Amino acid sequence: MSPASAVRPGKIVIGAVYLIYAAVVIRTVANQNIQARLPIYLALEFLFLVLLTLVLWRPARTPTWQHLYFVFQSFLVLVLVLLRPRFDFIGVLYVILSLHAMLLLPDRIRWLWVVILALLTSVPLMITLGALQGLSLALMPMTIGIVFAAYVAVTQEIEKGLRTRKALLAELQEANQRLTISVNQAEELSTIQERIRLVRELHDSVSQTMFGISLNTRAAQILLERNPERLRLQLENLQTLTRNALEEMRGLIDQLRLHEDETAGRSKT
Repeated sequence: MSPASAVRPGKIVIGAVYLIYAAVVIRTVANQNIQARLPIYLALEFLFLVLLTLVLWRPARTPTWQHLYFVFQSFLVLVLVLLRPRFDFIGVLYVILSLHAMLLLPDRIRWLWVVILALLTSVPLMITLGALQGLSLALMPMTIGIVFAAYVAVTQEIEKGLRTRKALLAELQEANQRLTISVNQAEELSTIQERIRLVRELHDSVSQTMFGISLNTRAAQILLERNPERLRLQLENLQTLTRNALEEMRGLIDQLRLHEDETAGRSKT
């Protein structure tokens, strides 16, 4: 996925993002230990929400703006975390950014940001609260962020595979249609060639037969004038020639009809 291909996520993803954000805000309002700083928390969280909403619904297309968005949002969350490090629920906002990075950024860069966000979740707490306690507080949001990122990556791969499969199926169907058309055209061409061959044979046979009949008729006329005794034999030869010609023409016509019937049968099936 390239930056130019970043698109608005689906309704389920958007709903999950806002639900996670709402949980953070509710935890913030319900905490009695930060009432004095509550306006600061709510103001920073609201600014985080505004930027998140803008980029969710109108994704940044250039790498520079994308990275600036994640840098600024990460800084906001870091400020919220450092205001009171023991409020580990603030780190859940990094989960939202990890999810958004998987949706917005290209393959290698998005995983780099997931790693950076995981470090931002753990390192500040480990520095301010101690390695063990800070890691214990950061481990849950870190795990959730990585799991969500992996889930988005797997889902995108599945969707990509489905799109590829659909495109391949469309190409196969188109190729099958072209092949069917080619086969039909080949059969039509074969039918036309066979008809031409039969018509040519019929024409040649009729031409030869008519030429033979014409010669025998002329010979009968000559015998009628010069040698009437041989006329009977000549007329029998003429009758035999005519009968053979008629049978030959019937045979060729039957072949032509049989070929047409076979072609019609193939076209129906």
